Amino acid sequence: MTKTVIYEVNVMFGDCDPAGIVFFPNFSKWMDASSLNFFVQCGVQPWRELVKTTGIIGTPLLEIHTQFSRPATYGETLQIHTSVEEWRDKVFIHKHVVKRGDDMLCEGTETRAFCTRHPEHADRIKAIPVPEFIKTLCS
Repeated sequence: MTKTVIYEVNVMFGDCDPAGIVFFPNFSKWMDASSLNFFVQCGVQPWRELVKTTGIIGTPLLEIHTQFSRPATYGETLQIHTSVEEWRDKVFIHKHVVKRGDDMLCEGTETRAFCTRHPEHADRIKAIPVPEFIKTLCS
């Protein structure tokens, strides 16, 4: 079983389009922030610290899917419920459910990989097996 962590967002006027509806890429931005927050809240060191001890530079995004159900507007507070839907060998699926109170606004999944710098090409990155200590912290 995986943990669920809630990340709160206050929607600002600048997050909206001229009709006053949240511009859809902002949901991706908030899910990305919630992804990092998930690991921090589970006790994983920030990437800038983890890179020093494990070489892990972060979890780059490989794929994203989002389904919208209801709009949001400025002045509202949203809650992003984030969990790991599935752990695979080198990737994991982060699930995000964006709510405004009890109303579900959208759901999204992100496929991400834990990466280090490529040992032979410093300008490239390389996916590594998901570290067991991270799975343990997040379960």
